[in-house]
Amino acid sequence: MPLTVPPTSLPELFAAFNHLRVLIVGDVMLDAYVWGKAGRISPEAPVPIVHVSRTEQRLGGAANVALNVQALGATPLLCAVVGQDAGGDQLLGLLEDKSLSAEGIVRSAHRPTTVKQRILAAGQHLLRIDSEVETDLNATEAADLIARYEALLPQADVVVFEDYDKGVLNENLIQHFIAQARQRNIPTVVDPKRKNFLAYRHCTLFKPNLKELREGLKLDFDDTDADRPQFEAAVQRLRELLTPAIILVTLSDRGVFSDAPATGRNYIPAHLRAISDVSGAGDTVISIAALCVALGLEAPVLAALANLGGGLVCEQVGVVPIEKDRLLEEAQEAGLLSVIVQKEGSVSIRD
Repeated sequence: MPLTVPPTSLPELFAAFNHLRVLIVGDVMLDAYVWGKAGRISPEAPVPIVHVSRTEQRLGGAANVALNVQALGATPLLCAVVGQDAGGDQLLGLLEDKSLSAEGIVRSAHRPTTVKQRILAAGQHLLRIDSEVETDLNATEAADLIARYEALLPQADVVVFEDYDKGVLNENLIQHFIAQARQRNIPTVVDPKRKNFLAYRHCTLFKPNLKELREGLKLDFDDTDADRPQFEAAVQRLRELLTPAIILVTLSDRGVFSDAPATGRNYIPAHLRAISDVSGAGDTVISIAALCVALGLEAPVLAALANLGGGLVCEQVGVVPIEKDRLLEEAQEAGLLSVIVQKEGSVSIRD
């Protein structure tokens, strides 16, 4: 069972992750990669001919969040819909390879598995081919997903909504899922996209990035110092509309921003790093934040740890889960639990 009080040291915190179970509901996908050499232009059209040297399939979307949760030591419970197709077979095979349960996976004959295939040559990304639909689930699919969710919910310490606008989540399902979690006092954490942005009323933590915040509220502002009042007004508007306990906004190379009644508004700067690839950083941030919410950590502390983790995965090429030991090591070096909230509302970490 998880701790009844928040951990007071980083080793205790990271050990507590091992006792948590995280229900992740949303859009799973298969990330497919084709690597090769492009030596000449096709005589049929002005496009390169790629001679394939290797291919690889990886878990993406909500399934990558499950990998991050697993890498942090917790147990992920994945709840999603895939097709009765080759992509679905491959995705289920990858779940088995990674020792991830498929108990919450619904298979449908009426929609394909989301597959994003990337063609790469000479270190360049030449093309991406998306096989997917974005229509809402039909009545049977929705009923099956609800049944899987309700069967897994009693096991969960926190619920993560991983929304990629692929149709698995809609307003009715979202409100039902949040209501069910609230009845059991299980916190809910949201990684939103535009279509359902304002559907997540009464969640525990809401984590948009800056672009999603702009699009979701249909507002135009920047995160520069000059536009800080407009940005903070947007956050306040979001709080009025959704009433989340915590708002966590990722600001790319500017770090993260947190807002909570108990701790106020805090800006946490990004850690200076050699950025190789930002893919998957949001999945790492939401995974860390969800575990911290389950353990009752305050907003500035969970934001600081999530910010650190998101930066670490950006040093790796491709979508990869966080390395728990390295995250703990860097968090200790930063003295991360000694968060100081300064008068101007920014956050520094005591060395």
